[in-house]
Amino acid sequence: MEIATAAYLDQLNESAEQMRHSILTAADTLHPAGKIYYVSSIEGNDACAGNSPAQPWRTLEKASSAQLMPGDAVLFKRGEIFRGQIICREGVTYGAWGQGEKPKIYGWTHDLADSSLWELFDKQHAIYHLREKIPDCGTLVFNDGESASRKLIPSFMGGRFVCRNCPDQDFMMENEMTHDLDLFCSCLAKMTTAPSHGEDWPIPAVRDTVGDLYLRCDAGNPGDVFQSIEALPGYNLMVVGSKNHVTIDNLCLKYGGAHAIGAGGPCVRGLHVTNCEIGWIGGTIQHYLGTDPNYPQGTRGTVTRFGNGIEIYGGCDDYLCANNCIYQIYDAGITHQFTVKDEPCHMSHIRYTGNLIDKCVYSIEYFLANTAQTGSTMDDIEIDHNFLRFAGYGWGQQRHNAWTPAHIKSWSFENPARRYRIHDNTFDRSQYRLLHLCCMEAEDYPSIFHNAYVQTMGYPLGQFGAIKKKPAPVLSCMENMDEDVKQAIGDTMADAFCVLPTAQQR
Repeated sequence: MEIATAAYLDQLNESAEQMRHSILTAADTLHPAGKIYYVSSIEGNDACAGNSPAQPWRTLEKASSAQLMPGDAVLFKRGEIFRGQIICREGVTYGAWGQGEKPKIYGWTHDLADSSLWELFDKQHAIYHLREKIPDCGTLVFNDGESASRKLIPSFMGGRFVCRNCPDQDFMMENEMTHDLDLFCSCLAKMTTAPSHGEDWPIPAVRDTVGDLYLRCDAGNPGDVFQSIEALPGYNLMVVGSKNHVTIDNLCLKYGGAHAIGAGGPCVRGLHVTNCEIGWIGGTIQHYLGTDPNYPQGTRGTVTRFGNGIEIYGGCDDYLCANNCIYQIYDAGITHQFTVKDEPCHMSHIRYTGNLIDKCVYSIEYFLANTAQTGSTMDDIEIDHNFLRFAGYGWGQQRHNAWTPAHIKSWSFENPARRYRIHDNTFDRSQYRLLHLCCMEAEDYPSIFHNAYVQTMGYPLGQFGAIKKKPAPVLSCMENMDEDVKQAIGDTMADAFCVLPTAQQR
């Protein structure tokens, strides 16, 4: 083991910035086989044909509703902002045209930095109310990432909000907003009695309604205080669903409260995401349930938040995430995951390569759970040449299960896998485990080689190996870190660096 010097940490920062610059300035190299359609939020008109830069469409709604064929491409003009959601089509490529920065796709319909949008609700506690109704928001982001809100998440029981850690006590917003920029969303317009897990009592249908947003702002009206305020509304920015052979290239996807790119189904084939910038994603309420599995001390009415950068939930084949810059995600930067029910699930030919992932709770997450007697498998997975930094140091760490961050997060599930390789990556510090790599059987553990491991002294190195006979212990980063990397992780060609707490940089 080596002690990470200041010069080495500076080198890491410089390498990250060089990688970020390379991704953000990547050239457009797409060659669609079919028709090309152009979109400009400034010069476009949805009544146009859209088939030339001189006749572009204007909105994401038009790009989503148009009758597109496999092989076609929809290109968004660089340097412009598009707001809302894209419904992707089978076999279609989504990319960029023109000059300048990547085209930006933001979640909410407009910037909230407008004083006329806010009214003073509680002068004593400096609480402001947004005058318009809005979907549940993961957070608010101020001045393009300078700061973000802490979202207050009460439980809901007996027709009322109650304090999450004290369900016998009513949630009183003015008492709980103890920090500047604290946020509370109340979406009670619709209720449901049919949540999952077989429970049956009325709870808010959060993902199917709009409601009221409250913000504490000690400096005054938020619209006067900030130059930009972006809301993260509770829907995916790009809905792939079960569509096959979708390519997404050179887009900037920011400020969405669910997933930036969401896909799922029995087997999603050919999803390729390349050269994209993805940031400030997630944090909206996924559902209210009886007992949240990530919050075992919770009871009826607890609530779960979610949101990943790029997700496939279910089976997949030929899944590529390459050369993307992903940061500030509530959950995972990239993930393939599924909890098997009745039918087998197969995940194959997955590659995550050349990505810079920074300040996500999980840089890369995967799991295949509840696989007994279904023949479910993962096969041919390669995670290589990624630079993964500061897991759990972003805004998503306001979560209640603060002990879960890791750069690669498998959880302790069965995770049956063959031909699984993790190599030539840099794992640069985590708030908790550096890696969490567990499986049921020893033969399902990945082949791991030639990675760099950088962790703060005394912080967890992680959990590793087969758990059929007993749970894997959590190893800490201590003087024997290099031996643990070789013996427990299995990376005999590793570089291991321990960061002294006094040298910690974030």
